Amino acid sequence: MANTTLTADIIAKEAVQILENNCVMGKLVYRGYESEFDGNINGYKKGETISIRRPADFTVRTGATASIQDVVEGKIPVTVDLQRGIDFKFTSEQLTLQIGDLSDRVLKPAMIQLVNHIDRDIMSEYYKIPNHVTIPSGGINSFADFALAPERMDVMAIPQDDRVAVLSPADYWAFVGSTTGLFINGPANQAYRQGELGMVAGIDTYMSQNTPVHTYGSRLATDLVDQTLVDGTHTWALYKDSTSVTLHIDGTDPATATIKKGDTFTISDVYDVDPVSKEALAHLKMFTVMADATMASNEGDISIWPPLIMSGAHQTVSLSTGTDIDDNTVTWRGTASTAFRESLYFRKNAFALTMVPMVKPPGAVDVGRRSYKGYSVRVIPYYDGTNDESSWRLDVLYGVDTIDPRQAVRASTAADLS
Repeated sequence: MANTTLTADIIAKEAVQILENNCVMGKLVYRGYESEFDGNINGYKKGETISIRRPADFTVRTGATASIQDVVEGKIPVTVDLQRGIDFKFTSEQLTLQIGDLSDRVLKPAMIQLVNHIDRDIMSEYYKIPNHVTIPSGGINSFADFALAPERMDVMAIPQDDRVAVLSPADYWAFVGSTTGLFINGPANQAYRQGELGMVAGIDTYMSQNTPVHTYGSRLATDLVDQTLVDGTHTWALYKDSTSVTLHIDGTDPATATIKKGDTFTISDVYDVDPVSKEALAHLKMFTVMADATMASNEGDISIWPPLIMSGAHQTVSLSTGTDIDDNTVTWRGTASTAFRESLYFRKNAFALTMVPMVKPPGAVDVGRRSYKGYSVRVIPYYDGTNDESSWRLDVLYGVDTIDPRQAVRASTAADLS
């Protein structure tokens, strides 16, 4: 095949296919919101937002008498606010290569770097997930360790279809090693010969170097709730369009303790509920911190999720004693000021990646824009006539969001950062 002069459109077409082929997390999360942006055929700019509906919840009546319920749907924004790109130069000679040659030498290495950033951006949403299991020392090196998170998913009535696990390299290879000794011919051979796990207990299992590391704040073991919080203080009507609520705590040690976004905790006597039956479960409700905070004089406000709704269709907690949680004990998970690697177990509806075609800038002449399977790439060249070089910019525009944090569980293992 004769060489041809490569254009922005040809390069964009090749780049978007490489992007789709190499993106791990993008294939595992929800991708349906691109269609909400389809109205603008000319492309989008950074910062554009749509609103999506949260699912409604209901209570089940007993008997023949109707009990009419209002349908209260919340909404949250999905914003395309992440613009990332790769910039490079081509000589005129390079632009007469076959696209396959240019792809192997330039585009694939560049797009793999871009894919890694997209994967990291999706996984950085981990901090919004309250449900959390702590893996024993040594990481996920047994089926019992691997099963801790899916067990919690079952207890939380998370549907069993479309479940995936994305493990850190240390956890993944520890678990691969533990399966090679099992007398299960197919999976054991696959793990031993190819280092692949595939489907484990109904969970499609992957490895990613981009699993996040969370370092806990300096707060020590326990604090106290310092506000009147009774049935009706938090309601779904108040917080249906929110992603955080404020909780005031005191008794912090040290006096200026730091609390980090993604720190998780429980509150004494505040139990989780089955999301369907609303019956109290055997474990305390878990909460996650949504923004960094620093205490002053042993107290301060923290931004948390979910709200403490004590009754109704959207009930999230059940009190085992009393009616007010003022002065109940806040117990922090994880060792203060210590780093933990966060593997993730989730259904695809927990997270969303939304990637849209970018606008063609005024004055840009040769613009290549290509979309493929929900991925979009824009390529723009600009020429340096003095040096006979073409500078090229390749851009993508996307947003990542946690849509339903109830459908995910974090599995934390003390991180070896040596």
